[in-house]
Amino acid sequence: MAAIQINQVEKSYKSLKALGGVSLTIEEGEFFGLLGPNGAGKTTLISCIAGLIRPDAGSISIHGHDVTKDFRNARKNLGVVPQELVFDPFFTVRETLRLQSGYFGLKNNDKWIDEVMENLDLTNKADTNMRALSGGMKRRVLVAQALVHKPPVIVLDEPTAGVDVELRQTLWKFISRLNREGHTVVLTTHYLEEAQAMCQRVAMLKTGKVVALDTMSKLIRRISGSQLNIHLASGTLPDDLKPLIAHDEPENGSASKFALRVNDYAEVEPILARLRESGAVIDEMQLQQADLEDIFIQIMEGRAV
Repeated sequence: MAAIQINQVEKSYKSLKALGGVSLTIEEGEFFGLLGPNGAGKTTLISCIAGLIRPDAGSISIHGHDVTKDFRNARKNLGVVPQELVFDPFFTVRETLRLQSGYFGLKNNDKWIDEVMENLDLTNKADTNMRALSGGMKRRVLVAQALVHKPPVIVLDEPTAGVDVELRQTLWKFISRLNREGHTVVLTTHYLEEAQAMCQRVAMLKTGKVVALDTMSKLIRRISGSQLNIHLASGTLPDDLKPLIAHDEPENGSASKFALRVNDYAEVEPILARLRESGAVIDEMQLQQADLEDIFIQIMEGRAV
């Protein structure tokens, strides 16, 4: 059974088509990345998964429970860390987590609450009022609230936005542990290096539609390949090599520096041979492995195949 099953989900706000028929299957135990630029539909999709927004068409289920028809059981299987810092200013950290436990019918949950607080470095703030916490500490509490009922599926919507390095390391250490223990994790983030380090599979959204879906390794290998950085001491880049240029402008503003896309090491020698044939002299050369940012830019610009 899939952890999250999304079938042809559509959602519009007047003339804006936020989601245009999104279908995804996220398997149990996956660490899954949901990426896209602002306005791509990520937060709308997460709101539909959490049951906060009802889709105009399509269906979503969490561990087989439809989020509309069987909301209570679907929500029990899901923990969501929202983008916004939403909190009740009248309670301490521990009281906040106890209240959250009560929403799911959990009593005597202090042992797990203590473990979550310890893993998120919140123990020394347990009796501090929420309004007295820094922004980073409030975000840790949001993570703790999402985990307080031990959900098998965890959705993190920009969990490290505007937080310090220490929190990022603390959070990823704990989330990685939960993932190893079998929890499914869905991550949206603008920090693409985090997604590349953590996620096994990635879906990219653009204008409400899935434009890429694959494992991280296959995306990097198939779509972007590597990049050959060349600095010419003399001569110019032959016209037949210009379609390989990875950037619209010469690298670093220099007319003698070029970044060329290559999909395989075997493509490097023909490029060098063509440069020698044209009379160009190479001053410096570096073969650089593509990363998720390269892929993201190519797909969003419609240049990937």
